[in-house]
Amino acid sequence: MLRADLDAIDIKILRELQRDGRMTNVELAERVGISAPPCLRRVRKLEEAGIIEGYHALLNAPKLGVDLVAFCMVGLKRQSDADLKAFAAKVQQWPMVREAWMVNGDSDFLLRCAAQNLTVFQDFVIEVLTADQHVDTVRTMLTIRQVKHLGLVEI
Repeated sequence: MLRADLDAIDIKILRELQRDGRMTNVELAERVGISAPPCLRRVRKLEEAGIIEGYHALLNAPKLGVDLVAFCMVGLKRQSDADLKAFAAKVQQWPMVREAWMVNGDSDFLLRCAAQNLTVFQDFVIEVLTADQHVDTVRTMLTIRQVKHLGLVEI
């Protein structure tokens, strides 16, 4: 299913689920203006097509003791395909790294990290990240506060 295959109801379903993925199918159907059985069929079709990848709980990090969010711009020593893939695989092993993006420009990767505090983050940067054999440079940015948080895709 390509974007061109989505009709107005599909788009309404995606908007509503992105706002609240826990609502019942009956509530979703009411919000988008169709009955429950076709709504469920549409949701399943969107899931099967990979447009809906999953459902997640959005956790309040500070209430769980994770008070620091930082970004790391990482430059590798070499940008060969093998080195890029090796570093990307290594990132998967680091729980503190919550998102990782391969980017172009001054850096090769942009990492969003979440840590309990500054000391834990600093230890990760010094002992793990900069110690990795592929890493040449690391620039960090500590966040002050989040001012906007939406789903990744505008629907």
